[in-house]
Amino acid sequence: MAAAAAQSSNGPVKKSMREKAVERRNVNKEHNSNFKAGYIPIDEDRLHKTGLRGRKGNLAICVIILLFILAVINLIITLVIWAVIRIGPNGCDSMEFHESGLLRFKQVSDMGVIHPLYKSTVGGRRNENLVITGNNQPIVFQQGTTKLSVENNKTSITSDIGMQFFDPRTQNILFSTDYETHEFHLPSGVKSLNVQKASTERITSNATSDLNIKVDGHAIVRGNEGVFIMGKTIEFHMGGNMELKAENSIILNGSVMVSTTRLPSSSSGDQLGSGDWVRYKLCMCADGTLFKVQVTSQNMGCQISDNPCGNTH
Repeated sequence: MAAAAAQSSNGPVKKSMREKAVERRNVNKEHNSNFKAGYIPIDEDRLHKTGLRGRKGNLAICVIILLFILAVINLIITLVIWAVIRIGPNGCDSMEFHESGLLRFKQVSDMGVIHPLYKSTVGGRRNENLVITGNNQPIVFQQGTTKLSVENNKTSITSDIGMQFFDPRTQNILFSTDYETHEFHLPSGVKSLNVQKASTERITSNATSDLNIKVDGHAIVRGNEGVFIMGKTIEFHMGGNMELKAENSIILNGSVMVSTTRLPSSSSGDQLGSGDWVRYKLCMCADGTLFKVQVTSQNMGCQISDNPCGNTH
């Protein structure tokens, strides 16, 4: 030991190659067998956690599911648009869009409700007809309160503000309900007009044709200031009763003929008071005023105390 200390005090001890190799082998052996080398005990609860955990993780899952649902809906809409509009490499096969705002359908289109823009026009090609078909439903054109309905057995037009038809080329008015400016005339080719109720100042026909008013049920003619019926010949044909009412008087000016074929009559042997009939006699004043008198005896005249004609009848 003293010799070794003496040698170390004089300088480092030089080892041989064999001694160095043995020492290196022992160090490596001790290091490989020591598994706790460099180990430091750590509490995991005190470490900084990364990633989405707890509520943030649930929220992230909900956002991903929502994005997936939106992607599926977008895919369905895209497929429907592609199938309906028929978008191909050359553009749309069913419609064309022009810079002027024109939308042209090149194929048969199936649509429910169309809402054109303000002052829009719906039309067809110049040399082709515009065919609009309703599947067991009427075709309705409506703008505000004005509505045109085309059905199997009728075509109706209703409007609260009036209507007007004109030729788009010549701008001539064919039919108008502006009676203050234009007198009402039936369009050319229309022979009859079917209405449920009409309010007008007068109804007249051409000088060379007759005016015929026909109804299936009852016809009521009413005037706020009286009803005046004028014509060369006026005929009333009725299947039931005819009733004339007036606040003041009824005036018949001209020849009056009444067909008695449908008037009730009794045999000559019947008594006046028998049966359920109440008999009246139609009388007329010199000025054309008509009035009725109840028949209470045979050969009864029109001279009664309260007749409207006075002394002359």
